[in-house]
Amino acid sequence: MLRVKYDNMVKEFERILVKKGYDIETANRSARLFADNSLDGIYSHGVNRFPRVISYIDKGYIKIDAKPTVEASIGSFERWNGNLAMGNTNAQDAMNRAIELARENGIGIVAIKNTNHWMRGGTFGWQAADAGMIGICWTNTMPNMPAWGTKERNIGNNPFVMAIPRSNKEHVVIDCAMAQFSYGKIEQTKIEGKQLPVAGGFDTEGKISTDPVEIEKTWRVLPMGFWKGSGMSIALDLIAAVLSGGNSVTSIGKNCEDEYGLSQVLIAIDPSQMNSINMTDDIINEVLESIKASEASDPNGQIFYPGEMEMRTRKDNIENGIPVVEDIWNKIISM
Repeated sequence: MLRVKYDNMVKEFERILVKKGYDIETANRSARLFADNSLDGIYSHGVNRFPRVISYIDKGYIKIDAKPTVEASIGSFERWNGNLAMGNTNAQDAMNRAIELARENGIGIVAIKNTNHWMRGGTFGWQAADAGMIGICWTNTMPNMPAWGTKERNIGNNPFVMAIPRSNKEHVVIDCAMAQFSYGKIEQTKIEGKQLPVAGGFDTEGKISTDPVEIEKTWRVLPMGFWKGSGMSIALDLIAAVLSGGNSVTSIGKNCEDEYGLSQVLIAIDPSQMNSINMTDDIINEVLESIKASEASDPNGQIFYPGEMEMRTRKDNIENGIPVVEDIWNKIISM
């Protein structure tokens, strides 16, 4: 396993995106978003995903010169068309606008259609929290999960993010697919030659499995909470499609060969419109201190709140470099 410095990773990603035709500003923003994901230990949606994104540019799914446009606006709610621009910069722009609207109105909502994969959704939760906002956002996907009780891939794992800001920047951020594991996590586990810690899908014999190789063969991932995750997935998809006027998971499956033309919702809420910063901190800190003070179920284990592990990984990777699978990095630097 190699260790690559953050700045070197950004430069390499930026170099390739510029060669593909991106302007320097967009290439740098997108490159930093990819590298930030890896810096926080989300390699499945950072360095490991980068070659696939380049292949989507080559296939024309991602439009190099495209920018998102506003199609409709009412109060604190806007509807955007992503115009198939780069997914992570589209989502960053949309959350920035949601934050602006929240500062004006207390809440801001941007629903964006016709966009691309945003990579790690948690990135945009952190973005909101860094601005002092509660962030809520989600995306739909291509059909990649069976609705509970079915065998066919007919709903998406539709990642959902919630972020709660703290003044010390040690935010609470939950980022989870509606599947027990995202496909990115399954792919990462396969690359590492490991098994999933708990069942994550079905194998070719229709049995519950922890084997990422078998699950990738069937594309039958397990909804988290079984029927509950399935129901949440359907509801998130419908809200994103209705608010954006864009594709549902069903229409993505009918119209697209791969995962593009997605619908997303990004929401920012400004707690400072009602609370002082100290009041918000006190509420959060009381809860986190109670959780951290609890007796661990594993005598050798540690208790983490959502987002804490990413901050620890970020610090380690800044100091020591970002771990990268050598074959993947060699593929990237040869582009």
